[in-house]
Amino acid sequence: MLTRITNIVVTTPRVVIGCAAVLFVLAAAYGSSVMTALPAGGYDNPHSEAALAEHLLHDKFGASGMPLVFTITSTRELDSPAVTARAESVARDLESDSRTSNVLSYWTTPRELRAGLVTRDGRTGLIAAMIDGDDTSAPEAAREIADRWQGTRDGITVSAGGQALAQDQINRQSKIDLLIMEAIAIPTTFVVLIWVFGSLVAAALPVVAALFSIVGAAAVLRAIYEITPVSVFAMNLATALSLALAIDYTLFIVSRYREERGRHRSRSAALRTTMATAGCTVIFSALTLLLTISTMTLMPGYFMKSLGYAGLAAVVLSLVAGLVIAPALIAVLGDRLDTLDLRKPIYRLLHRDDPRTAPPEQTRWYRLAMFSMRRPLIVATLLTAFFLLLALPVVHLNLNYPDDRTLPTSASSRQVGDVLRADVAQPTQNSVIVVLPHGAAPTAVAHYGQDLSRVSGVTSVATPDGMYRSGTQISTAAFGAERRGDAAYLTVSTTSDPFSGAGRAQLDELKSVPASVDPVWGGLAQRNIDNVRGVTDRIPLVLVFVVLSTTILMFMMTGSVILPLKALILNGLSLAAALGVLTWIFQQGHLGGLGTTSSGALIIMVLPLMMTVGFGIAMDYEVFVLSRIREYWVTSDRSPAANTRSVALGLAHTGRIVTAAALLMAVVYLALTVAQVSSNRMLGAGLCLGVLLDAFLIRTLLVPAIMQLCGRWNWWAPAPLARWYESRGLREELEPATTQSDLPVAPDTLASGVSRK
Repeated sequence: MLTRITNIVVTTPRVVIGCAAVLFVLAAAYGSSVMTALPAGGYDNPHSEAALAEHLLHDKFGASGMPLVFTITSTRELDSPAVTARAESVARDLESDSRTSNVLSYWTTPRELRAGLVTRDGRTGLIAAMIDGDDTSAPEAAREIADRWQGTRDGITVSAGGQALAQDQINRQSKIDLLIMEAIAIPTTFVVLIWVFGSLVAAALPVVAALFSIVGAAAVLRAIYEITPVSVFAMNLATALSLALAIDYTLFIVSRYREERGRHRSRSAALRTTMATAGCTVIFSALTLLLTISTMTLMPGYFMKSLGYAGLAAVVLSLVAGLVIAPALIAVLGDRLDTLDLRKPIYRLLHRDDPRTAPPEQTRWYRLAMFSMRRPLIVATLLTAFFLLLALPVVHLNLNYPDDRTLPTSASSRQVGDVLRADVAQPTQNSVIVVLPHGAAPTAVAHYGQDLSRVSGVTSVATPDGMYRSGTQISTAAFGAERRGDAAYLTVSTTSDPFSGAGRAQLDELKSVPASVDPVWGGLAQRNIDNVRGVTDRIPLVLVFVVLSTTILMFMMTGSVILPLKALILNGLSLAAALGVLTWIFQQGHLGGLGTTSSGALIIMVLPLMMTVGFGIAMDYEVFVLSRIREYWVTSDRSPAANTRSVALGLAHTGRIVTAAALLMAVVYLALTVAQVSSNRMLGAGLCLGVLLDAFLIRTLLVPAIMQLCGRWNWWAPAPLARWYESRGLREELEPATTQSDLPVAPDTLASGVSRK
């Protein structure tokens, strides 16, 4: 297949470029509306207990939805005529809106039940309502309602928050973050590419490939959204990955092509050799990433699945860009690829030779590899200890569901959330919902509510027959509770943060209270537990799939069972180190949480993305380095000395490209860290750190040290597997060129590619 692609690219490059241009225009037109169409939700596990509680509330009581909360603050008394009039106007508007239900207001609630609707200083009153609709319509309705009332007038300030508005603000902020990321990453990577290639023309190729991949990914996500829900965060990940991978793959292709041209090969021979070597490596790298990222689609909730769709689209389109569009552009440009080389005048001015023309033995990468292999045990021990030290905070890793704290402090929903957490005795978001779907006898329900109210940390329990506190009925009014037929639901008000360990412990204590029927539990504490468990329960499956698939792929490429195991261990080491640093910064709050508010946990999306995307990128570099080492090994005498030289020469030829690729990826992921949505910032920081640790320490020093310690055992496989590899293994094969003519050439002038032997 690779031979066929090469022949098409070499013989009809202008046709390939024309087709790519048409596809680009069509994709841009179709995918341009993707950011306005995608919702910001999808976190919930649809098969969880909390989701069942939500479903029962909607079907039996019409009481489900997303909360919208208004805070009304004034220097006057809350019960003053002006403040009361303003509050009543907001409440009437909510009650008259067909999209809202269950409106609760400080100004209309009995005094003994106001604890959850006023701040401790009595300066701020609350109005809460439920917004009907899905992840798209409810946030839009919340924004429309909030925009009508937010602001300060006559000394009275109205602010809006709650889950519904928070999701809308996360959605809008994500779009802004994406534009800022692109504005930073694209020009910065272009500057780095000029430093890598020297030539403005060569530097432009990876950028063109990245733009094709980004636009194509937007169109793919728009098409997927026609079939199944897709989160707006998918576009952020698709953009970052498309930019990083398309540049990466094109960098490998262009660098190998220039190396082959430097050996005085014709343009056609150089391009075909490039496709048969670097092209084959790019395919293996892309396959590894596809297999690891595909596991995201196993996660519950369309948010996680969306990130899987985004990753798969980015990898496939980056592969097309790097393996088809970039070679076609090279074929058309020919020797003009190296025009406008900005580095040659600088080298002449400094009276220095171009380092790209230096023999491999004179490169710093060769010297670093030899340094590591002269003292492999010391290097391996020190670096392993360093990575384990960085990984130590993972022991205390805590994962949580995202809330308004993912937004910057300037967002109104974040400000309202902070008020609820800090200044309200019974915050509405802390409430636990208990649904009794059938057999709920009135007396039994009242006794159950009475028993629940005695649990430590519970401030009150609303039942259909009244409100209970510490086992005593304090009111006959019922807010947040209802009975219909033999079904009922109760609301437990509590002081415990639903995302904290205390909140989880309290929920367990509530569940231990005997009930006459089996209750179904809802509320943020239950949702958080269900959503985190939905992801962590699938982590072992993800690990098994990733380990098996990458081991098989690496064996098919190298014919060794040792090298895949080595790759898995080293990649796991860098991943653990990156997660440890993330935990130390964002969970424990060191370095100011890099500008985020530490909630004592990492957002749940970070772990599976680091395990799939981060691991896949590390394996990407491993494949690139090992493929070059193997080129030297298979032509050697297979002695221990040959192993040492193969490793050193392989790193000498790939070190500059791997570090350049890592720097380019780091630039892209660093651009994510300027995001105002903290989950994007966490992901960007984690992937950036993982890439840099992998490229500058793992590949440069630890890989040669381990390969030196293993010696010839690097290439060992049991006899049956070795025989299987000899007959069926995938590996590069270069046949001698039959022509030295310039492009274009006939399709059969040079056969090269990936073959089965």
